Amino acid sequence: MKKINTTHFGIQRKIVANMTSESWETIPHVTYMYEPDVTEFMKAYKKLNLNRSGADKISVNTLILKVICEGLKAAPAMNAHMHFNRKLVRGSIDTFKNIDISMPMILPNGEMMTVNLHDFEEKNLDEMTDYIQDVYRRAENTDLNEAMFEVSLDNTLTALKAGKIGQAVCRLIGSKTGKHKVKTLHGAAKKAYESIPVEDRLTKRDIEQGTVTVSNLGSVYRAGRGAAALLEIIPPQVTAFGVGAIQDKPVVVADAFGEKHVEARQVLPICIAFDHRALDFGDIVPFLQALDSIFENPQIMYTWKGKEKNEKIIALDA
Repeated sequence: MKKINTTHFGIQRKIVANMTSESWETIPHVTYMYEPDVTEFMKAYKKLNLNRSGADKISVNTLILKVICEGLKAAPAMNAHMHFNRKLVRGSIDTFKNIDISMPMILPNGEMMTVNLHDFEEKNLDEMTDYIQDVYRRAENTDLNEAMFEVSLDNTLTALKAGKIGQAVCRLIGSKTGKHKVKTLHGAAKKAYESIPVEDRLTKRDIEQGTVTVSNLGSVYRAGRGAAALLEIIPPQVTAFGVGAIQDKPVVVADAFGEKHVEARQVLPICIAFDHRALDFGDIVPFLQALDSIFENPQIMYTWKGKEKNEKIIALDA
């Protein structure tokens, strides 16, 4: 073999590698492929953005995040963290009212970072759009290594408090020595960076663990013809979603007379992964039923916007 390059893991890749390894080592994954017909839903979405342009537009990504939030409110058991001690066979599940979405995002500089979108359970589409745009604004002032090292250090201190001394020591050695040393700011550069107000850059709170993870693979490659059939759940979360690109597929539909025929329709593949220690398939059914109802009655999206803009859209739909 002829090696062309060797790249040592940076802080971002270290964190991803560590968390995904823990996921596959400890979690018994179950996945379900959900493929709803979103043809009428996308027609309604186009009306949602009538007379809106630029930053004022609602993205498909934001709309799907809202749909998932509505589903989680119908199935709160999926919006939880689990703690399990296999040796003692003891476990507990913390279910949350707030929906904090861990979402991998490509930042303005091209780097990938998983950002925690806080308190999305009651936000309307405009508020969600503003929140995500503000994340991108603050990301432009953010040093990725500094922000992620802050999270890594916090995780190490948490491990120490939990009595995991060996793990904490190994992490410190791995991040502070040799070729694998994580490069962070020092001296005047660090002082200048820390002088940026916290409201103008991403901090530990923006990167810390959410209640669920939503990965929009379709936004990375909109021409994608496939779907994620498996994805990791990041502990202590119990659910993860992999959203694919909307695709044209043959679907059996019934006409006004009940006659069935095959028709080209738009389908949205969503992979739902859940931790079988915390959830059974029956716990997922209310989520699926909620999404079925939304996709079958897409006009509901008009109620997810601000009152003034909502009235204009409803008038156009009448």
